[in-house]
Amino acid sequence: MIYSFKNDYSEGAHPNIMKALADTNTLQTVGYGEDEYCEKARELIRKKTSEKADVHFVVGGTQANLIVITTALRPYQAVISADSGHINTHETGAIEAGGHKVVAMPGENGKLTVQNIEKAVAEHTDEHMVQPKMVYISQPTEIGTLYSKEELIKIHECCKKHGLMLYIDGARLASALTSDINDVSLCDLAEYADAFTIGGTKCGAMFGEAIVIMSDRIKEDFRYMIKQRGAMLAKGRLLGIQFYELFKDDLYYEAGMQSNKTAMIIKSAFLNCGFKLLTDSHTNQQFPIIDNKTMKVLEKDYLFETWCATDDEHTAVRFVTSWATPTNAAENFADRLKEITKGE
Repeated sequence: MIYSFKNDYSEGAHPNIMKALADTNTLQTVGYGEDEYCEKARELIRKKTSEKADVHFVVGGTQANLIVITTALRPYQAVISADSGHINTHETGAIEAGGHKVVAMPGENGKLTVQNIEKAVAEHTDEHMVQPKMVYISQPTEIGTLYSKEELIKIHECCKKHGLMLYIDGARLASALTSDINDVSLCDLAEYADAFTIGGTKCGAMFGEAIVIMSDRIKEDFRYMIKQRGAMLAKGRLLGIQFYELFKDDLYYEAGMQSNKTAMIIKSAFLNCGFKLLTDSHTNQQFPIIDNKTMKVLEKDYLFETWCATDDEHTAVRFVTSWATPTNAAENFADRLKEITKGE
């Protein structure tokens, strides 16, 4: 049977969430996120971020990114992103379709640097060009790397200097928060960002993203934009229940720890077998560079993503683990990889 390391949303939802949804299935509540479960989830998130935060729930990450950016920017304004950033590479031009240019700048190990933010600002000089007004980063990045607290503070200071808003995409935030090298907390995100998301879809929920807004400019009339963009779920309580379960007993962190634990087993397996890594990821996405012959053999037993060719004979691939990846699945993969490289 083929086992999938292709993504972190192949499974449904954590059993605790499934039980909570089943237990509340026939209860009647008001709609559109104004029910008691959504409010309880908001309160939990505020306690872990900031009492000044506005918290909204939508179904998916692209919805969240589009709504936040579209709400924050005027029609002639743009958002700066690393060229590998999710809004620039994997959202089918959603931001541009919403009327805002993505100013893509070269990233360093997947991360946007202060130097390239400064460069983007300097290159847009007057009203004949779009006006950069927001910086987009993700934690972790598209290739599994992390911004340190020091890097986050420097980006925040750069944004403040140039009158830019900072938005942080946290689609895989549980993995970032529980990484062994992470020093950024939810409170830090609330302090240094104008808005950020707490991902649920890839972090144990069946679906859902929490949007946390700190800036008054973005807060104003935000529900109007959610509705206009088709993201206001009538059965909003289904989102609130899930985020309440994720945060009431730190299930969110448990989900991240399991995904990272199994990812590190896979990372070590590739390193122990002599393979190099495209990036030194300490999160649940791993990017080994393998010869094409080995890749073909692995494809018989496992699903994973082809990322990019590194030369004519080698390819960087992506292995992703989730909250539901059993430890023995990662250990079995390590054993199988060892067999393949030994020619057994």
